[in-house]
Amino acid sequence: MATTEDAGELRLMTKASSLYYLQDLNQREIASRLHLSRPKVSRLLRRARDRDIVQISVMSPEENFVDLETEFETHFGLEEVLITSSGLSGGNDNSDFLKQQIGAAAANYLRRTVKDGDVLGVTWGTTLQAMMRALQPTDTENVHVVQTLGGVGPPEAEAHAADLSRRLAQLLDGKLTALPTPGIVDSPQARDILMSDRHAQTALELFPDLTTAYVGIGALSTNPIFDEDPAVPDETYNELVRSEAVGDIALRFFDEDGRPVHMALDNQLIGITLEQLHDTDCVVGVAGGLEKIDAIHGALRGQHIDVLITDYTTAAGIAERF
Repeated sequence: MATTEDAGELRLMTKASSLYYLQDLNQREIASRLHLSRPKVSRLLRRARDRDIVQISVMSPEENFVDLETEFETHFGLEEVLITSSGLSGGNDNSDFLKQQIGAAAANYLRRTVKDGDVLGVTWGTTLQAMMRALQPTDTENVHVVQTLGGVGPPEAEAHAADLSRRLAQLLDGKLTALPTPGIVDSPQARDILMSDRHAQTALELFPDLTTAYVGIGALSTNPIFDEDPAVPDETYNELVRSEAVGDIALRFFDEDGRPVHMALDNQLIGITLEQLHDTDCVVGVAGGLEKIDAIHGALRGQHIDVLITDYTTAAGIAERF
């Protein structure tokens, strides 16, 4: 049988817990209401949890994938994983909608994590384009955006690295350093000349200072450079197939285990390398779709990214390989 003192303590625990968890009073307000010190209130709340007077459960709403996100974080040693819905309410697969979903999640992640003084790197791609479209103007101080891949595709395209980095700098009211070169040039000699330009050097010298890089993850089978870029030799695709490459980040290709695949095209690229990305504090991979399962899985196994933002169907396909 409880003593009078015990009964009094139990009543205080219950009262403080009710005010805190059910009526949303903070500890200072509870202390004033019950004429207690704030440390006393803190101890009462802690003891109420210890004695199961308060039992807290977290209910996941429909299409909340926290358990799967946690599995990915644990299995691959990631800082964070964000998984979005894969399709429309009717279950129809829609590539544009999928990119909108992933892009919106990436925009929310950026707004939540960006800090004053950050140096942000941006590559290219249509999912990053969707991120920029979803991102609302955000007040920051001394944020610096760096274009980390020369231009790939037509300069007027919204998925072009120059356009993406410019828009991000505008949305964050930050400084922009562009990389004013093509991403793929005709020869190693042309690459050396362009990389020695002082404007290009300004961007290249900032790569070691990046705090966060936002990157797309490309699938070998759907990469547009093989059809659209005249600087890419016809033999390049076949060379990559023979090397068992599955995907790329910033046109740096890797195999299913994430091992870099080196080839002649490397000497025609102007942009960040996988080694430089590994030296970046945080690399955020933004990608989804069934055609990218192999590429994303390879990027994860190679530890090329620290944060993954993708969709449920893609994540479930990767999880089958755990």
